[in-house]
Amino acid sequence: MLNKNLIIYLVLFHCFIIGISNYLVQFPISLLSYNFTIATFTFPFIVLATDLTVRLLGASPARKVIAYAFIPAFFISLYFADFRIAIASVAAYAFGQLLDIFVFSKIRTAVNDDGLKIGNYWYVAPIISTFFAQLIDTYLFYGLAFYNSADEFMKNNWINIATNDFGFKLFVCYIAFLPIYLIVLNRLFFLIKRK
Repeated sequence: MLNKNLIIYLVLFHCFIIGISNYLVQFPISLLSYNFTIATFTFPFIVLATDLTVRLLGASPARKVIAYAFIPAFFISLYFADFRIAIASVAAYAFGQLLDIFVFSKIRTAVNDDGLKIGNYWYVAPIISTFFAQLIDTYLFYGLAFYNSADEFMKNNWINIATNDFGFKLFVCYIAFLPIYLIVLNRLFFLIKRK
């Protein structure tokens, strides 16, 4: 029952982040002479949630979260953006997150990272899986959403924006989310140990 409720909460969380990110992706900004969209700051939360789901529940429940979130995420995206962005979003989300789950699980096995125990190599799986998940998600999304788009700015700048977005998302994930990830793992390990 706990796993079922947790999966429901994670699906809702994923849908919320996808919806807000697809709304915010329509607003390009410039920061330190680099072009981004505001969604650069919101979407990385999904990778954090997915990696924690794999670690806590396993790869199969994490894939269920992606599958259950897919259709609602499309309609939420369609509400906040247009059809093309909605399609690009769910395609990039599905490929990116399924790749994240696959790579995360393989790396954890390769470095003998077992469960909630915080060992010497706890950070390897999230670092490597985040890189590949963000790479696929970012370029697939921007390519599908803005290649030859009616939006002239995005049509002419999507590769530049995607590259900046990718680099900044990695920075955010590694500098901000990795410490959060460790704090959550330590807290969960402490709670489980007490039981």
